[in-house]
Amino acid sequence: MIDKRADVVVVGGGVIGLCVAWRTAQLGMSVIVVDQDPAPRGASWAAAGMLAPVGESNFGGESLLRFNLEGARCYPAFLAELAEAAGVAVEYTHAGSLHVALNRDETAALRRLFEYHTEAGMEVEWLAGEACRELEPMLHPGVQSGMLADGESAVDPRQLLEALGFAFAKAGGASHSGVAVTAIRSGEVTLQTGETIHSGQVVLCAGAATRSIQGVPQEVQEALRPVKGQILRLRNDGGARLVRRIVVTEDVYLVPRSNAEIVVGATVEERHNTLVTAGGVFELLRAAQEVLPGIREMELTEASAASRPGTPDNAPLIGPTSIEGVIAAVGHYRNGILLAPITGELVAQLIAKDEVPSELDPFSPLRFSP
Repeated sequence: MIDKRADVVVVGGGVIGLCVAWRTAQLGMSVIVVDQDPAPRGASWAAAGMLAPVGESNFGGESLLRFNLEGARCYPAFLAELAEAAGVAVEYTHAGSLHVALNRDETAALRRLFEYHTEAGMEVEWLAGEACRELEPMLHPGVQSGMLADGESAVDPRQLLEALGFAFAKAGGASHSGVAVTAIRSGEVTLQTGETIHSGQVVLCAGAATRSIQGVPQEVQEALRPVKGQILRLRNDGGARLVRRIVVTEDVYLVPRSNAEIVVGATVEERHNTLVTAGGVFELLRAAQEVLPGIREMELTEASAASRPGTPDNAPLIGPTSIEGVIAAVGHYRNGILLAPITGELVAQLIAKDEVPSELDPFSPLRFSP
């Protein structure tokens, strides 16, 4: 039976929710995580796991860029602590990323992005096509230019979910999966079973599904939108790795794993369903083989789809809402894996001190309110 009272109830058991729950439980609070989608489901399970502040930044959005950079910087220490707490390690690849252009127009666009990153003080290097192929010999001969971001990395999000679950349980946390939260209000959460959990704080971490929960603050419900992403997993039976680095074009990214798997993603569709479509698979494979022809011989082991939680400015909603005792930690869009540790740490601080950390000021859930 689930405990009927807790200091904190976290709604959503993806990487954001589990990071918030683990960090809060470490402070000695009683924490319950309620998640309607037990793995293998949800955006965290489907994610590629890129830790790519360069790749996910663009013109404007300097506050989010700084937050992304800090999120990436804290990852090595976070993973070391998590491995010790959970008793299992998470695959962490720190080989960098290579953004490549395949024609003149893509080269011009990539050059503008390179100049923006350079002016922002980010560590990136411009490369000619030949230099790109020296780094990654299996790239298509037609690659014209590239931007190397040596500081970028990736984790296996499925291993991350498992490790966070172990660490949270060892910290005394309780989980209730496979049951939806139907309603929230200040100080309590109602489950689809009819049970009610009373708590001092409720933290919303259910991604795009947060919108469907009765009683969710209006500013959160109106700001969130589902953005569907389809993603593929390919495996080389021979065990050889086609690339060492993350490879990114305008249309696709390829994330290598140590087991000779490559994750290919992801579509960006302004719709809310989790159907894997023939068109989505075709477009991903077409774009992937244009930059890395060898993927045509790889086994297609999985195709999946999930909804990312987007916002009007594609920055997260983190902090107190208009309802007392209800905190948002949602809307991370394409940066959920990257920002999970820093979000968990800052939300735990907010709960413990009843004070909003200054790092969260740009991401207030109330910023779109009139």
